[in-house]
Amino acid sequence: MSPWKLKLSQLRALLAVADHGNFSEAALQLDVNQSTISHAIATLETELGVVLFTRGRHGAQLTPVGERAVAHARAIQGELEALLSTADQEKGLKGGTVRVGSFRSISTHVLPGAIARLHSRYPDIQITLLELDEVYQIKQALLQGQVDVCVAELMVGEEFETLPILDDEYIALLPPTSGLRDAQLTLEDLANQTLIASAHNSCFARIEKYFASLENPLKVHYRIRHDSSMTGMVQQGLGVAILPRLAAEPIPDGVRVCRLPFSLTRPIGASLLKEALQTPALYAFLDALRETGEFSLAEAVI
Repeated sequence: MSPWKLKLSQLRALLAVADHGNFSEAALQLDVNQSTISHAIATLETELGVVLFTRGRHGAQLTPVGERAVAHARAIQGELEALLSTADQEKGLKGGTVRVGSFRSISTHVLPGAIARLHSRYPDIQITLLELDEVYQIKQALLQGQVDVCVAELMVGEEFETLPILDDEYIALLPPTSGLRDAQLTLEDLANQTLIASAHNSCFARIEKYFASLENPLKVHYRIRHDSSMTGMVQQGLGVAILPRLAAEPIPDGVRVCRLPFSLTRPIGASLLKEALQTPALYAFLDALRETGEFSLAEAVI
């Protein structure tokens, strides 16, 4: 016989009787009368040409071929559920909004690529962006439900699920009048310069911790809140700025970029609450963001 002659109602009846061991309880589960179940099983047995159940005073027992038939029916049930899940997910991607919290440097140089990839696939998904200065502010926005995901420095804590994207390397910005010509600075070079760093807590704490660990600790002379103000001071020859590369972009004319004599990075990625109910739209955004992270940092800041 053709498999297309089989009806889903017959397979539902087969599984219900197999699960409950009798026709009456199967009928109750499916909210039909017992004669409907009996007819479905009898018709299925006739069409297959095999006996699926032995009937008796103690209910309905699967025959050996019935057990194999039930295994196939469960597999079909799983495939149908997967089909419905796929359809539901696609419907969820036809709209919706993803609320993103981020830093200016990340929303300028990383998020546009991810959003462009997302919109090329799911143009109906909307992105709203909340830009904040400090890590603790973005963390608070996530915990209070103001945003669905943070794309910034990775959050630390058991309540967060994270997706690393890239390590943003710290660099030195030198004024045109610095007189330094090597692309790689030394600690001695830094010790002889007026140093400028970010006033943001996480960024400054990272720099200060390393400087304090040195045999001859270095001192930050200026703490500036805005990245553009830092680069403006460098342009005017007021000092050497130490900041993440993404925060430094775009590099002003005449300002030189040099490597630091030590390795210092800030981990950038997506953070979301583990226990929150996430939408298909959010997972689509994370997929686009993950692909953005596969590009090098140099490509990301073009």
